[in-house]
Amino acid sequence: MISTTKTMMVAAALVMGGLSVSGCATKDFVKKQVGQVETRVSDHDAKLGAQQSQLGELDKTSKEALDRAIAAGKLAEGKFQYALVLSDDSVKFPVNAATLSPEAEQRLSEFTEKLKADNKNVYLEIQGHTDNSGAPSYNNELGEKRAEAVRKFLSQHGVALNRMATISYGEDAPVAPNDTREGRAQNRRVVVMVLS
Repeated sequence: MISTTKTMMVAAALVMGGLSVSGCATKDFVKKQVGQVETRVSDHDAKLGAQQSQLGELDKTSKEALDRAIAAGKLAEGKFQYALVLSDDSVKFPVNAATLSPEAEQRLSEFTEKLKADNKNVYLEIQGHTDNSGAPSYNNELGEKRAEAVRKFLSQHGVALNRMATISYGEDAPVAPNDTREGRAQNRRVVVMVLS
């Protein structure tokens, strides 16, 4: 009976030793896996921090842009008086040309007389526009030529050059779709903005 008890104790010791050794291996394995997961979590935290920083910068930039837009809107309040639009439906800007038609010259003469009769200190922004036919760089140049033709005419009829500025929007600010002939005709225009 003593030998059976010894055998059982030896067997129990071996089983316990085996379990303790396998337990150690399991703990090492778990530690290794946990270490890898912690490394990945740390990497993700770092990436998340960088992304949050970028979002913060974008938010700051968009807020600054909004603040500038609001300031520009406040500055423009009460400044706009009215606009004169010279478009193809009434003054016939020819395709690829900046020459003023007799109709355009007549409307500009009437406009000049109104400016003189109003006798106000106003500033004119003359905007040249085109349809989307041709290259964008060509359209910007053509829009500038159309605006300059109007500025030259107004200058010759008594409007001071220092009260006028030209800008070309080319094809970038259409008022109608460019996929129809009528739409393209509406987009070939000059807009004279009267500002006080």
